[in-house]
Amino acid sequence: MSKRYHEVQRRDFLKSGLLAAAGAAATTSPLGRRVARAAAPTEKQIAGDGTLPQRRFGKTGHKLPILAMGGSAFVRMFAGAYGMPLESMENRIAMVRHAYEQGIRYFDTARVYGESESIMGQGLRGVRDKVYIATKCHMTDPAKVRPCVEKSLEQLNTDYVDCVQIHSPAIERVGWRDAMKLHAELVKLRDEGMLRFIGLTTHVAFEDVYHMISTGGFDQVLLAYGYFRKGMDTMLSNRKLEYRELCLAKAHQLDMGIVAMKVLGANILSHNAQNVLPQYDAEKRTRLPGAAIRWVLQDERISLLNIGVSTQSDIDANVATLRGDLRLTDEDSTLLADFCARVYDSELVRKMPVT
Repeated sequence: MSKRYHEVQRRDFLKSGLLAAAGAAATTSPLGRRVARAAAPTEKQIAGDGTLPQRRFGKTGHKLPILAMGGSAFVRMFAGAYGMPLESMENRIAMVRHAYEQGIRYFDTARVYGESESIMGQGLRGVRDKVYIATKCHMTDPAKVRPCVEKSLEQLNTDYVDCVQIHSPAIERVGWRDAMKLHAELVKLRDEGMLRFIGLTTHVAFEDVYHMISTGGFDQVLLAYGYFRKGMDTMLSNRKLEYRELCLAKAHQLDMGIVAMKVLGANILSHNAQNVLPQYDAEKRTRLPGAAIRWVLQDERISLLNIGVSTQSDIDANVATLRGDLRLTDEDSTLLADFCARVYDSELVRKMPVT
């Protein structure tokens, strides 16, 4: 990593009042010395295959296909939550490679998703430099950030990750001020070359994330953002939605890459819709994912759609949608409103807490 790059990064943090977080640490571990070879962000350009629409990914310098592959929907710990049986390890590895072959270049995973990082690492073997890998650090103790990232590199079988994101559960537990201490550790690892960019995620902690975004110290943000107003396992209050809008506006103003998750309503508008409202017209249910995707894409601030997949058919269906007409139609709007109104009135939603 060039001396000029380090100087630019430190100058940026001085301007934003984050110099204390930006001090570079000496590379002490063997792994740290090895990953110090990682190239500066401007030296790596990721190209799609031209089959998927692309959008500029904020200030990272990348222009990426707008469909990302989420890594939480094909792991043991969430088996059953997505309404589909768990595929074999061999099939899940093949599914990651299939996503790449279909033009997907952004792959999202996390240390806490069980075997997800290992599956991603195996599926992307041989094409590592042609993809953007984003993982997450869930640690609340700054001293545990480095070991967490080192374990991610090991599982992903890579010398570096393109982005490490401070994971929403950590932010929810410690609040934004203490979460910035985690950010300070990631800055050190970034300066060593273990990661290129720093991000953050949230399903519900929009107020804390807004404060963190406002520091100017982040390159990207992953937000729950879809037609159905659900976070992870809670319904979002009006106040949460207003803070989500503040997050979007501030991130866009700061030229951050903005990634939308929960595009399909956290399993509400996916193939799991048959379990949510089994009495609903089957043909209409099959049109819900496409309508939900088109609804989110109307917001031009969104850089990428991070959609978790459980089967290869999920990938193929999402790719087919994105290769088609992406204009939101009146039929889309009517379908989403009709289906979601019924779900909001269902026992499933009545049992969910509102945050």
